Amino acid sequence: MGNERTGLIKFKGQDATVIGPDLRPGDEAPEFTVQTLDWSPFSGLAGTQGKVRIIAAVPSLDTEVCDRETRRFNMEAAALGDDIAILVISTDLPFAQKRWCGAAGVDQVIVLSDHMNTDFGVKYGCLIKEARILRRAVFVVNRQGKITYAAYMPALGEEPDYAAVLAAARSALTE
Repeated sequence: MGNERTGLIKFKGQDATVIGPDLRPGDEAPEFTVQTLDWSPFSGLAGTQGKVRIIAAVPSLDTEVCDRETRRFNMEAAALGDDIAILVISTDLPFAQKRWCGAAGVDQVIVLSDHMNTDFGVKYGCLIKEARILRRAVFVVNRQGKITYAAYMPALGEEPDYAAVLAAARSALTE
């Protein structure tokens, strides 16, 4: 695969290979296709057109940090209103995501799987080649499809700066 980079993140103590470019504020957000909990294809940008999007890439919902992050975004989503869509994407199978969402009571965020073809992971520079999981990252995409906030966590166990993400999303609402 093209655009393979090392030295950005470790997995199990070893240098891991990240596939795809790092995206930055001002970049056009690439369209991507992932699967919903029932395996239906979902176009991330077209499926949330007209909204400000918070897109969170996580390694697995079955880990403590991802669990906490997704629950936090779910809680914040209720307060943000209908003009913001929060997408949480992992390479977990839709079966596992559905089970997790039910157990966690997550109903405000859209949980999506990049398992089938890792389209999101490659386009957003999040795919860790060796483990076929996503590195943790958060993007805010405005209604026009431009990235207004992008942060890649330097370690898999590090949570995003929620206040900064939410401030960027609120700011994008007024653009």
